[in-house]
Amino acid sequence: MDLELAGKSALVTGASKGIGLAVARKLASEGCDLHLNARTAADLEAARSDIISLSNVRVDCHPVDLSVPQNVYDLARACRGVDILINNAGAVPSGPLEEATDEKWREGFDLKIFATVNLTREIYLQMKARGDGVIINVIGNCGERPDPEIIIGTIANSGLMGFTRALGAASVKHGVRVVGINPGPTATERLVLLMRKKAEDRFGDGERWRELLAPLPMGRAGEPDEIADLTVFAASPRASYISGTIMTADGSVAAQGHIF
Repeated sequence: MDLELAGKSALVTGASKGIGLAVARKLASEGCDLHLNARTAADLEAARSDIISLSNVRVDCHPVDLSVPQNVYDLARACRGVDILINNAGAVPSGPLEEATDEKWREGFDLKIFATVNLTREIYLQMKARGDGVIINVIGNCGERPDPEIIIGTIANSGLMGFTRALGAASVKHGVRVVGINPGPTATERLVLLMRKKAEDRFGDGERWRELLAPLPMGRAGEPDEIADLTVFAASPRASYISGTIMTADGSVAAQGHIF
């Protein structure tokens, strides 16, 4: 299926690894020029080299920390005119409420909530002015299946789900679609870190993290490419009648109320 993305441009945050990198690769394979953001310049350059070795597209790198507000505004100006914004940055501290210090709450909210909302606002205003654009928020399914062991992420993701629905209901009046993607447990470096923390809390042994994946409905975590396929489809004209909603890809974890 031709996703009709050739010649368009996209900004992908958290693009150097995991889901963000998989999304960037998929967009490039469809002929979409890219702006990639992550904190580490070396990781971004490695991602850029990988992408341009496979696809004939332009790839610009923006190594900045989006938890710093001024960096958000600078990035929005540098990427003025993009057709697509993929908000994917935002790893938050894990752990239950007892471990959620003031500093961890601020760290999690600064990147997951404030950076997403502020970058969305800046890019949305540009899109609204020209009457066209798509914003995809990659959120996380603990927003719909609350997880007491990821309490900061649960609250942040719930808020971003509401934000996505509210903005996406109004944005279509101005030619802009806003959609949320809720991945479940996905086979990334981030998942291993989370599972090690859970295993340490539950079993007193972080090396037992693989045991936590066995009960998942499909017996495995999702793959970054599976999330990327859904994300890129949602960003494409093929999904032109979808806005203000959340698309979940978690192997039915949320539907079964599974806490892993």
